[in-house]
Amino acid sequence: MADRTVFRLQDIVDSIDKIDTLLDGNRFDDLYRDDVQRAAFERFLEILSEASKHIPEDLKKEEPSVPWSQIRGIGNHLRHAYHRVDFEILWNTWENGELAELKSAVMRMLEKISS
Repeated sequence: MADRTVFRLQDIVDSIDKIDTLLDGNRFDDLYRDDVQRAAFERFLEILSEASKHIPEDLKKEEPSVPWSQIRGIGNHLRHAYHRVDFEILWNTWENGELAELKSAVMRMLEKISS
């Protein structure tokens, strides 16, 4: 497996860690009113979305519960339909543990290709 794959997987983990740091202890209303923090959250999602595009399909198939096409799609939506982003959906993705689940899956992938 190419080093680039490891770097892309690590980009996903790093982005989720940064989102956790950014959002931990915040309430939805506070973050919604803070343009800078909201933009940072969206940017970290864009990064993990872009990184996910570069993960080999055979590796993605080993984590079938991960909604890879939706992850790819959120980045496209943030870049091209930014004026129609429903921030509550983004918030819920974090609050409901979906990013934590993605991080766990990516950590398993990293472990597999590193062994």
